[in-house]
Amino acid sequence: MAKINFGGVEENVVMREEFPLEKAREVLKDETIAVIGYGVQGPGQSLNLKDNGFNVIVGQRKESKTWDKAIADGWVPGETLFEIEEALERATIIQYLLSDAGQIQMWDTVKKHLTPGKALYFSHGFGITYKDRTGIIPPADVDVILVAPKGSGTSLRRMFLEGRGLNSSYAIFQDATGKAKDRVIALGIGVGSGYLFETDFKREVYSDLTGERGTLMGCIQGIFAAQYEVLRANGHTPSEAFNETVEELTQSLMPLVAENGMDWMYANTSTTAQRGALDWWKPFRDATKPVFEKLYSEVAAGNEAQRSIDSNSQPDYRVKLEEELKELRESEMWQAGAAVRKLRPENQ
Repeated sequence: MAKINFGGVEENVVMREEFPLEKAREVLKDETIAVIGYGVQGPGQSLNLKDNGFNVIVGQRKESKTWDKAIADGWVPGETLFEIEEALERATIIQYLLSDAGQIQMWDTVKKHLTPGKALYFSHGFGITYKDRTGIIPPADVDVILVAPKGSGTSLRRMFLEGRGLNSSYAIFQDATGKAKDRVIALGIGVGSGYLFETDFKREVYSDLTGERGTLMGCIQGIFAAQYEVLRANGHTPSEAFNETVEELTQSLMPLVAENGMDWMYANTSTTAQRGALDWWKPFRDATKPVFEKLYSEVAAGNEAQRSIDSNSQPDYRVKLEEELKELRESEMWQAGAAVRKLRPENQ
């Protein structure tokens, strides 16, 4: 494990060079990894593990869309694809990748199969951190570990196929066997992590819930909408407003920021852009920081978790969700976005 300096703060980081794939395979050579849940993270993690040479199976409900998707992805019923309870029985490591609401509903079934020495693996700290609300309390004689890729399962898989890795955090909540650390690092390498940085379950879920509601989705959509609406209200066309708000950022600038950093971006734009960006970033920070502080306090208090549990457990949850997503999808901004994307050269 390397000590890496991030802005003056040292953190524990595991690089693929120091824990190569061959070592990960050796650590897990006698393990059967069962991936329970084939929605957001399940496909990417399980396929990467399989392609990396690990003994992995998938547990899903028969006659479901996700069962059919698993078959389409190459999982074979009776060989590598099983009903959930059979997969749980076969597993020595259970990757619990259902949604947070799904984990609550399935917990009693999973718990029956957590025999001594097994490992329970999460990619989100929600169920354990808010265990008083979720009821997810593992027995004391199993390892409880976490690998959380910093992106979607789709991104994890795409980057793996491109020969790249997606950074992940890792954590150990419970080390019952003395092997939890080797297990979690090996799994992190196996699912295709670029590097692994240390966290704990609580910090993972606090940062994750804040990020999802903040700059990753909620905040960025809010900022996009605000700028787009101001431009449209002042006579700019949908195409112009969308290009200046979203397209230029996502297609041109953010790849450069990802490659070189925002400091490089500031140093390599026109003097007019530099002046404006330097003058305006602090007012935007000052305007949004109180919202982020309120958001973090709601996450830390468990209120965001409870809202998710209450909402996602309603029988009409999917119907209401589709209504909200439809509103977003059919907004003028994202209708303009669909039209702009069709005009990209690669789509002609």
